[in-house]
Amino acid sequence: MTAGEPRVRHAEPADLPRVAELAAQHAAYERAAPPVPDLAERLRTLLFGTPEPRLRCLVAELPGGELAGYATCAPELSTWEGRAYLHMDCLFLAPGHRGLGLGPLLVDAVVAEARAQGLTEVQWQTPAWNEGAVRFYDRLGARAKEKLRYTLSVAP
Repeated sequence: MTAGEPRVRHAEPADLPRVAELAAQHAAYERAAPPVPDLAERLRTLLFGTPEPRLRCLVAELPGGELAGYATCAPELSTWEGRAYLHMDCLFLAPGHRGLGLGPLLVDAVVAEARAQGLTEVQWQTPAWNEGAVRFYDRLGARAKEKLRYTLSVAP
C-alpha cells in the first residue's frame, strides 16, 4: 500500500472486533436492533470456520491501519433468473469517513469478489429514506427495484 492511500482487503480474524463495532454503528444508523453481543465470534465462525466459507467480509483500511468501513457479501440464488448472484448484505462507512472515495473502493472489491466466484451480478438493498446511499448507488449506475423486506422469526 502506498503511504497515504486507503485500501480495501479481506477481513482477517484480528479485524472482527472492529467489524462488530462498525456493524453496531450500522444497525444504529439504520434504526435497527443492535447486533448480537457475540457478533465477532459468530463472524469468525462464518468467515474462517470452514474450508469454503460462504460469507465474505471486506474492510476499508486507512493508511494508519484504522478500519473505517466494511462490506459483507454471499452468493444467493435467483429462481426467476435461474442463476446465482452475489448479495451484498452490508456496506457501511463510519461517520467522518464518507465522501472520501472509500465507498467506491468497497463496491469495486465486492464486484471483484463476484467475478472471482464466476457471478455476473451483485444485488443489495438500502432503506428508501437513506438518500445519501441512494445517490451514491445511482452514481455507480446501479438500478433500484422497489420491494418491501420482510422478516419472520422461526422459534426453535
